[in-house]
Amino acid sequence: MAELPPIRLGVSTGLGLWHRSLDERRGLLGQIADSGIDHVFFADHVSFHDGSGKDGMVQATGLANLHDTLGVYAGVYLLALRHPVTVARQICDIAVMAPGRFTFGVGVGGEDRHEVEVCGIDPSTRGRRTDAALDIVVRLLSGETVDHESEFFSIDQANVVPAPSEPVPIMVGGRSDAAVLRAGRFGDGWLASWCSSRRFAEAVAIFDEAAIDRSPSNDHGLQVWAGFAETGDAARTNVADAMEDFYKVPFAAFEKYTPWGSPADVAEQLGPYIDAGARHINLMPCGDSQEHGIEAAAEVRRALLARR
Repeated sequence: MAELPPIRLGVSTGLGLWHRSLDERRGLLGQIADSGIDHVFFADHVSFHDGSGKDGMVQATGLANLHDTLGVYAGVYLLALRHPVTVARQICDIAVMAPGRFTFGVGVGGEDRHEVEVCGIDPSTRGRRTDAALDIVVRLLSGETVDHESEFFSIDQANVVPAPSEPVPIMVGGRSDAAVLRAGRFGDGWLASWCSSRRFAEAVAIFDEAAIDRSPSNDHGLQVWAGFAETGDAARTNVADAMEDFYKVPFAAFEKYTPWGSPADVAEQLGPYIDAGARHINLMPCGDSQEHGIEAAAEVRRALLARR
């Protein structure tokens, strides 16, 4: 088995980053890097609920050029809504801009079926379509000339060069066993959300079985929102308000798996996931301000590293 990657923590800058001035954007990314945080991650949506969203590849390009050392992480990209050859081209271009810094996380979506429909995709096929697209993308990124025939794509002698000089890690997100099996077949790791640490450990075992004929890095991750404030009630309010605004559903749907409190409290709640096999945490910090959330996330990172 390959040596496990070190524990890392990334944060989301939120959609508000792109409404700041260029100098403010660079300053915020500098604060994140200076705090010791390892990467920034971002969601990908075409037309989410009320039509909002930001394209993942556009965000990756922008973030990669705002700072020259921070990792950039698509968490997660809705691959089923795009053509895989086009996506492979974009990944290769980002890999040139930010060699060794881009992580490609893939998910099937589903929180808003209408988003899938308006892209001309039958929501019931998004899992199978993602499997077919991943097969193509993985092979193209390896430098292979690809022939592919499936119910979704008919591709003859596709080639995208130059292939990345450093491999682009592929993480596959999703809560179902089907998603974990997909991660084991195609990914370097599984990216979890809304699950217990016990389920996380069970999924790692499923991943290992599915990846038995490969040698992935097992760089499993957890993507989670967290609330920070001086009091527990205020911390809960910070994260509850942010999640309800984004997902348009009551916080009760997420509360069971959402940590809040002081950085030490949040690190304590995340610790069992590290013990279960998580090697990185993607944290959406909800503090009294964005800067406060970043500072708290950096403290969580230090606490998680200290407990090892």
